[in-house]
Amino acid sequence: MLPGYATPTGTDSYRQRLATTVHPLHFRRSADLWLSSIGLGTYLGDPTPQTDELYAAAIRQALVRGCNVLDAAINYRHQRSERVIGQVLTALVREQVLEREEIVVATKGGYVAFDGDVPPDPRAYVQETVIKTGLASADDIVEWNCIAPHYIDNQVDCSLRNLNLDRLDIYYLHNPEAQLQKCSRPEFTRRIEAAFTVLEEKVASGKIRRYGTATWNGYRQQPTARDALFLIDLVEIAERVGGKDHHFKIVQLPYNLGMTEALTQKNQRVGDNTISVLEAAHDFGITVMASASILQGRLAHSLPTTVSEALSGLQSDAQRALQFTRSTPGITTALVGMKSVAHVEHNLAVAQLPPASLEQFQKLFRPQ
Repeated sequence: MLPGYATPTGTDSYRQRLATTVHPLHFRRSADLWLSSIGLGTYLGDPTPQTDELYAAAIRQALVRGCNVLDAAINYRHQRSERVIGQVLTALVREQVLEREEIVVATKGGYVAFDGDVPPDPRAYVQETVIKTGLASADDIVEWNCIAPHYIDNQVDCSLRNLNLDRLDIYYLHNPEAQLQKCSRPEFTRRIEAAFTVLEEKVASGKIRRYGTATWNGYRQQPTARDALFLIDLVEIAERVGGKDHHFKIVQLPYNLGMTEALTQKNQRVGDNTISVLEAAHDFGITVMASASILQGRLAHSLPTTVSEALSGLQSDAQRALQFTRSTPGITTALVGMKSVAHVEHNLAVAQLPPASLEQFQKLFRPQ
């Protein structure tokens, strides 16, 4: 396994080495690390060797062109996405193209993960590998989502093996709000506390550096929604488990031109105020990474002319969508799925430009 983890010195070395390739504001400081404003996601694609090869080439190109944030989940393409990242990162370190300490690797656990492909009988697979082994009970699994402590403990170790790493930079609970479809708010709190306890133990044992929540609906909802998540509650749980020096330090959520709730929805209570999740994250010192920056390709074409007028100097709607997300105050990294070298080249061309100015950005929110 590759030893080490992303460090302030390593990520700064990467930033300086790429100084002539990307704009200086492409890299942002977060928790003493330098993170690229564009990160590579690995969600989409078939679970096939052909897709593995496409991702391998794209990841290699991204790492040498100025993207030092890689994002996965153990269930993405049935563990194949993690395994490809591990193979490419190991090869580049051995070839002395880069150092492990320069790259931020994030993954997620919380969904039942198949092994390489969908088994003939998925429910029997869950019964044999999860329930009979004691990793979780049937009651712990809600629509394939499971954050039971033994299961999360197991999944962290599985991800480390897949990625060929001895330590993860970021580990997310994957869509934990799914649990609220079934359990009460007090029971949800108990389940989160049990999962956070395991993750703090993983930090203490040197297997992860920091943890958080990667969500789809949780932070975008009205505060009255059954599956709404509140940062203040999660921070309080983390403090109960890990004290004031807890390691709940990052969240991931969808944010793009078509899903602006993280910026515009006032759904987080902090003190006497109700503010957006981006504002609340800033108040709590929590890093925010945006997923679905071009909404799985749906924002790569046919955007209104107001967008091209506001975000000038870009070649395509895909670049404009990416520029919008990475330029939003409070967003550290805009994640975008890239499984071809051509997509990497096109998307990382945005990194050569400064983020959109406040004036450009505000044009998008002015009444027409």
